[in-house]
Amino acid sequence: MPDGCGMVEGVGGTADGMTALGLDFVDARVEASVGAVLARVETQLRASVASADPLVTEAARHLVEAGGKRFRPVLVALGAQFGDPTAPQVVPAAVVMELTHLATLYHDDVMDEAPVRRGAQSANSRWTNSVAILVGDYLFARAADIAADLGTEAVRLQARTFARLVHGQIAETVGPRAGDDPVAHYLHVIAEKTGSLIATSARFGGMFGGASAADTEALAGYGETIGVAFQLSDDLLDIASDSVQSGKTPGTDLREGVPTLPVLYALGSDDGDAASVRLREILAAGPVTDDALHAEALGLLRESPALKRARETVRSYAEEARARLRPLPDGAPRRALESLCDFIADRTG
Repeated sequence: MPDGCGMVEGVGGTADGMTALGLDFVDARVEASVGAVLARVETQLRASVASADPLVTEAARHLVEAGGKRFRPVLVALGAQFGDPTAPQVVPAAVVMELTHLATLYHDDVMDEAPVRRGAQSANSRWTNSVAILVGDYLFARAADIAADLGTEAVRLQARTFARLVHGQIAETVGPRAGDDPVAHYLHVIAEKTGSLIATSARFGGMFGGASAADTEALAGYGETIGVAFQLSDDLLDIASDSVQSGKTPGTDLREGVPTLPVLYALGSDDGDAASVRLREILAAGPVTDDALHAEALGLLRESPALKRARETVRSYAEEARARLRPLPDGAPRRALESLCDFIADRTG
């Protein structure tokens, strides 16, 4: 399942997160500016989830303190570079985006029955499904409360983004309807569940940093596209990489029966060679839980035309994201965003 707005998250704070995202800032001043925003975001995140109820505070801080790339706050901070990154609303805008993201993770873990999140016991397994759902709701409420201080437009955008997240989750849960293209359906789910929040993060950076309307729109378009590219690249890493690079055991999605892009391409292939036919035969049976079959399927996928095609799709999204940046003024902030396109294209081979 694409992550609740989705990336494979590594434990870390500000600098570790930026390194994990593959950002090349070019200009040390821009890097320091983004780092300063992220440091303040970390402080405000912890303060914002505090509650009069100790259990709520403990459960709400559970994922905040587990770390993560903070991809969404990074994009808020970088978007603000096209205006004034020290504007007072930039940090709370980033907090709104991260809280919304964290809320979806609590709900996702319940739906996925996930025992682990970010290297720690998931909230649903540590407490209960009911507590995890309610804590997710609490984080949504806190995000909305902070957004209210940013103005009506911020509340509207956050609500509309949340609606897209819900539509994406429903589409994923229901699956493609009769006559739907499974690949198109999957890409739609990722755009709704992952791309939408990353797009709003980049938009918030431009808005609250005081960038022009045209620059803010370009940032939002970039955010949506790079978000989809990053999620798709995680799909490929699950197949093609070792556990150190991907952050999880290779082939986890395959074992759980998650139909990621390479699998969908393989299932939809009409290639008649023996390897492709055998791969389709294994994948069509559903989750590949038998160890020997899993190893066979993983090996076939790694050598398959489907994986090559999926790599080409990731590269096409990365290049589209780069194209979305063209209206922005040239300089270190734009080059940092472009470096993320290069990183995504390169990380999957």
